[in-house]
Amino acid sequence: MKRVFLETYGCQMNVADSELMAGVLERAGMELVESAEDADAVILNTCAIREHAEQRVLGRLGEFANLKSRNPDLIVGVAGCMAQHLRARLLDKKRVLDLVVGPDGYRNLPELLRRAAQLPTAEVRLDRDETYGDLEPKRHGGVRAWVTVQRGCDKFCTYCVVPYTRGRERSLPLADLVRQVEQAAAQGFREIVFLGQTVNSYHDGAHDFADLLRATNDVHGVLRIRYTSPHPSDMSERVLDAMTTCQKVMPHVHLPLQSGSDRVLAAMERSYTLAQYRTLLARIRQRIPGVAVSTDIIVGFPGETLEDFAATQAFLAEARYDSAFLFKYSARPDTKAYRLRETVDDDEKGRRLQSLIDQQHGISGEIMDGWLGREVEVLVDGPSWRGKGAREPQLHGKSREFKTVVWSDDGALPGTLRRVRVVGATPVTLLGESLAVPRPEPLVTLSA
Repeated sequence: MKRVFLETYGCQMNVADSELMAGVLERAGMELVESAEDADAVILNTCAIREHAEQRVLGRLGEFANLKSRNPDLIVGVAGCMAQHLRARLLDKKRVLDLVVGPDGYRNLPELLRRAAQLPTAEVRLDRDETYGDLEPKRHGGVRAWVTVQRGCDKFCTYCVVPYTRGRERSLPLADLVRQVEQAAAQGFREIVFLGQTVNSYHDGAHDFADLLRATNDVHGVLRIRYTSPHPSDMSERVLDAMTTCQKVMPHVHLPLQSGSDRVLAAMERSYTLAQYRTLLARIRQRIPGVAVSTDIIVGFPGETLEDFAATQAFLAEARYDSAFLFKYSARPDTKAYRLRETVDDDEKGRRLQSLIDQQHGISGEIMDGWLGREVEVLVDGPSWRGKGAREPQLHGKSREFKTVVWSDDGALPGTLRRVRVVGATPVTLLGESLAVPRPEPLVTLSA
């Protein structure tokens, strides 16, 4: 068994885990292939945060069942949060599934695949000591490297399954993370994004998240540093101090709200009140002038009334986020909220969600219009998909505030910086024209 097809579902942390698995497999002499039809083994790296993601994976397993009927020796595996969360249900699908491996079993993936070739195999034990800090991931090409700084979560928000699928919180040693960042920079990645379920609660026993930001700010070759997702309760003055003094840490904060109702926040066990969140948001904007702030909001949580939803609408209007990720509540087995009676039907959840989408769309449009005529510094990602239908090729990249910027191709290479004047805007994209003298090319060729 040499050829493995690896497919990823879910959040950016799952993408980072797939890069970790790819590194483990290649070091064991296995080849990553682009098509399941060309593979000896297929692995789905999965997410259990929302029911829709699980249904997509189960549907994909049906497709692999057809593939396996033509190739009985094909090994089919499920990894990640869904494997941990639905292990019993998945193992019932023995006619299709040969391997189930949870988030703490990736180190032994080559051996697990060899065992699965003989009989159905499961490795779903959670390991409070596993951080993978000594393993090097195989990152995909691009300008952005995702670095997981902690695994698991201790918050136990009542709607969230992560503590049950990824285990308790543990942080990687700072020295290991600095080494990862140095390796990524040497490979040509120019932006580092730190990942963690509550990334700003990072602490390795001697160093906190502010120490991590300061240490990696000095890594040669790194142009920008970002992180996601912080928890409001862990946003300390030390972190804000680091953001204001570290030149490479970008002025963008993703600050999940989840609800604008204190009653719902308490039911979610979010550990802060709306007043505390409001004070923190004002403090962030005071300490970091021009900072862009995004958020997460869930509608239709059990017990959410029209008054609770109106409070969320009111706070959305007050906070004026640059952008927001908006979701319908999805009940997840094993969570505390799963035991609560649903009080908002799916149609009403949909109406509330669409109302917030429309409201945020208008706010985002007004904020983006405010950038007209301004100059922004853009980290070039590469050719823009918008250029396919345009009269001339276009490039796209991200501003310091993590806004997508598109402009006519001026020859800038991925991983370089451009000064761009904003000449147009949509609620999600800034349209610009290049101004800057081309900067030096990247120190090394970007990895493939």
